[in-house]
Amino acid sequence: MKDSISLHDYLFDVADIGDWEGDEELVTDKVNSVYHAVWQTLPDDVSVEQVDYLLPAIWDQLRGGTVLLEADEDELIDWALAFVRQQLDEGIPDADTIDEEE
Repeated sequence: MKDSISLHDYLFDVADIGDWEGDEELVTDKVNSVYHAVWQTLPDDVSVEQVDYLLPAIWDQLRGGTVLLEADEDELIDWALAFVRQQLDEGIPDADTIDEEE
């Protein structure tokens, strides 16, 4: 199902990233690099719902602090790959369960 999903629908533009005190382009590049690396490792049978959960969850984990400015790209990618593996191993809630929790 991965072939029916476009990664480009999830990538950030500098205007979408928010205020990073002049480092918006750097943050955008790092997040998009992380997303590209994660995309390469996602299984071919990943569902739209799983991608809709995983990629925003990565952003939610990273956006609240300075880690995007302080960590190098490889560290961020390593973290994101481990995060995604953990989420897939534990099982991502299906869309109905996520909606009920909100």
